[in-house]
Amino acid sequence: MAVSEPHLRIDPPVASPRGIALILHGGQERSHRPVRPWNVAALRMVPFARRIAKVGDGQIVVARLRYLVRGWNGPARSPVADAHWALDRLRDLFGDLPVTLVGHSMGGRTAIYAAGHPSVRSVVGLAPWIESGDPFEQLHGRDVLFVHGTADRMTSHRATASFADRLTRHGVPVTLVQRPGEHHAMLRNADVWHDLAAAFTRRSLLGGPSSAPLDDSATEGSTEGAAS
Repeated sequence: MAVSEPHLRIDPPVASPRGIALILHGGQERSHRPVRPWNVAALRMVPFARRIAKVGDGQIVVARLRYLVRGWNGPARSPVADAHWALDRLRDLFGDLPVTLVGHSMGGRTAIYAAGHPSVRSVVGLAPWIESGDPFEQLHGRDVLFVHGTADRMTSHRATASFADRLTRHGVPVTLVQRPGEHHAMLRNADVWHDLAAAFTRRSLLGGPSSAPLDDSATEGSTEGAAS
């Protein structure tokens, strides 16, 4: 029996939520194969969800979205529709709480495209897949963090830096962290990737300027700062 809608997992329970982190996994350029629970790209995001829940101190709802299909699929932009579905569902459940979108690879691109949803306050793109024609207007009024390894061969850290520069020139607050020698899978110094995403998400949802420098412990060994 075919699955008719994406899967949204919300955990752990939060007694007094003040914000929501929606976790968006990676995928493929083209594929209509369904995303199974054991999908590697989806499982890759579990440590990010756990770290954000930990730093959220019981105040951040963490939701993990599993798309209907694996691919972006050209003009269909399949995961973007799924992200909007999830954002609407979260709004129904929790009201107008602010949301940080945390996405890896295709999930980062999905976060960029879905950022215009009224619930979205900020975006975290981890090794995001970015193309030169991707829109930016929907990111106005949002804070953005991009983290990219300079040895990534799946997505372009230069394209990310160029997009960050474009956003900055149009007044969007951007923090760009380039991780020297690190690859697409985010396995080398994995804790640093988790900490960067969690610190930014906490700051964005629970207070404090999300464009301020991140903790030294999280950025050691990286190039960090607002894109210019």
